[in-house]
Amino acid sequence: MNDLAPAARRFVLHWGDMGGQWGVNRSVSQIHALLYLAARPLTAEEIAETLGLARSNVSNSIRELQSWGLVRRVPVAGDRRDFFEADADVWSIAAKIVAGRKERELDPALAALDACVAEAEGDAKLDATALARLKAMQEFTRTMSGWYGQMTAVPRPTLMALIKLGARIAGFLPGKRAK
Repeated sequence: MNDLAPAARRFVLHWGDMGGQWGVNRSVSQIHALLYLAARPLTAEEIAETLGLARSNVSNSIRELQSWGLVRRVPVAGDRRDFFEADADVWSIAAKIVAGRKERELDPALAALDACVAEAEGDAKLDATALARLKAMQEFTRTMSGWYGQMTAVPRPTLMALIKLGARIAGFLPGKRAK
């Protein structure tokens, strides 16, 4: 990693740490960060050499990044090797990551909650408080899933305006004021 500029090295290391905190392999995250910053597509060999990773680790990590839609293989004229580049659109990256997390985490959680509530409703031994809390968690999870679906349909400029409004958006609701 000594070939990288200090700011790039810091970003690659930090992105790797963040990925680890989110349950993503550190190498996968570091490769994504390197390709995101790269001015040109890189080969797996260049990635392995730059990051000091085993070639097999790079290959497996690239496959994972491709499955998320964050990295793609691109042809380079006059070279038969495989080159890779990252999606450089920050909004697209965020949307793909959020969609993947929803699919891998939120959807299964909602399915499990649905099953728990269905089973709990027929269980006379279950305390009413437990049933009420399961239903509250189910409703919250269903609402968040629905909200995600609605937000994916909002055009990017409108979504950016909503995000920039922040808590002030509550002022547009009847009887509500942002604090």
